[in-house]
Amino acid sequence: MYMEMRQHMTKHLWLAAVAAVALFPAAASAQFKIGYVNTVKLLEESPQARAAQEALEAEFLPRQRELADQQKALQDKEEKLKRDAAVMSEAERSKAERELRDGQRDLARRFNELQEDANLRRNEEFGKVQRVLLQEVQTFARANGYDLVVSDGVLYASSAMDVTGQVVAALKSRTPSAPAN
Repeated sequence: MYMEMRQHMTKHLWLAAVAAVALFPAAASAQFKIGYVNTVKLLEESPQARAAQEALEAEFLPRQRELADQQKALQDKEEKLKRDAAVMSEAERSKAERELRDGQRDLARRFNELQEDANLRRNEEFGKVQRVLLQEVQTFARANGYDLVVSDGVLYASSAMDVTGQVVAALKSRTPSAPAN
């Protein structure tokens, strides 16, 4: 039985080797155009990603400033409490300490809410940007006759294969110029 299985496997391996040798010249002679896109660089340099980042900063800047002001006010209260604690009555000091703790708790809660909101919006916006960039890479590849364009997970790509700069240029040419301030 062992000999039968070995002969059967040997026969299949021999057929696979013959098929590989027969197909290899055809695959080797075919010319494929392959490119590589550095997605990190694409996200850093694309006008769409920059616009999304600027929009997010503008959206959350008022809340960040408000929290910074609240934090400064709490620091001032804490300094006043430390400075005046010796001359305050027990009830006044207790009330001031409670207000300070409540303020700090409120600040921490509001800061966490801001972080969560900002993360959700960032994920939404960059999801949109990634879809636009993917479409642009696909459009670029089709227009320039690429058979394959790869990105993350590439262990090596020569600079001749890197089409990131060309895709960024195509993205910039499709984006209207922002008015100067």
